[in-house]
Amino acid sequence: MKSGGTTAILLAGRRDGATDPLALAAGVTHKCLVPVAGQPMLLHVIEALVANRRIGQVRVVIEDPALLAGLPPLRGLLHSGRVVGVAAWPNLVDSVLAGAAGAAFPLFVTTADNVMLTPEAVDEMLDGCTAQAADAAVAFTRRASVLAAHPHGQRKFYNFADDSYSNCNSYWLRDRAALKAAETFRSGGQFVKHPARIVGAFGLLNLLRFRLGIGTLEQAFARFSHRFRLTISPVILTDGAVAIDVDHARSHAVAEQMLAGRSTLAVAAE
Repeated sequence: MKSGGTTAILLAGRRDGATDPLALAAGVTHKCLVPVAGQPMLLHVIEALVANRRIGQVRVVIEDPALLAGLPPLRGLLHSGRVVGVAAWPNLVDSVLAGAAGAAFPLFVTTADNVMLTPEAVDEMLDGCTAQAADAAVAFTRRASVLAAHPHGQRKFYNFADDSYSNCNSYWLRDRAALKAAETFRSGGQFVKHPARIVGAFGLLNLLRFRLGIGTLEQAFARFSHRFRLTISPVILTDGAVAIDVDHARSHAVAEQMLAGRSTLAVAAE
């Protein structure tokens, strides 16, 4: 199968070098190695990426890339060069830049805990970026879509005048000039948990609008685009499950349940 021209960067490093509680409970060094539905969580994400014909090389950014060779399902992909390991940096942005070094653009950036990602969701993201002529893009899904996927999968949402949304841990960068948008996340990208970080990234006025739900999602990104002098677009995914990442014991249990359901449907369809 011929792979496509979009490079995937899969962020699998340890945040601030610390061991995650899920990793401690599972007895593994990295959160990305925590078993979910019978295999390390990063394998679910890699499977979704390599199954998409528009994704070329998958660059897994992790502190010790040699860890990847210890996962038997990856050995053939590593040997062929379809999957490569890249040494992570302590900072999220520097890890993205390391993954982007020498890569073919555009870039599709996601995280190892994004276990509900599907090849179809990747297609929808890439199509949305093209349709909006974006320089950079962020994937979201609507609150109703998330709750339809699982009523307890996600509890925090970004509230705007038009709707409430959840981030899908998926990003897109057209070219190297768009990498400056990644600087937004140098202090950490979890704005829904730490909204004060928007002050540094987007300014106080945008923080107030964010907290008060003033304006629509599109209007917020128009302001972000103006600030960065780039066209930064939100892409709304239809599958609310993609917003359910494995971040703690509750979401881990939800993801296992949902992935088991997907396996059952796949077997029934054969």
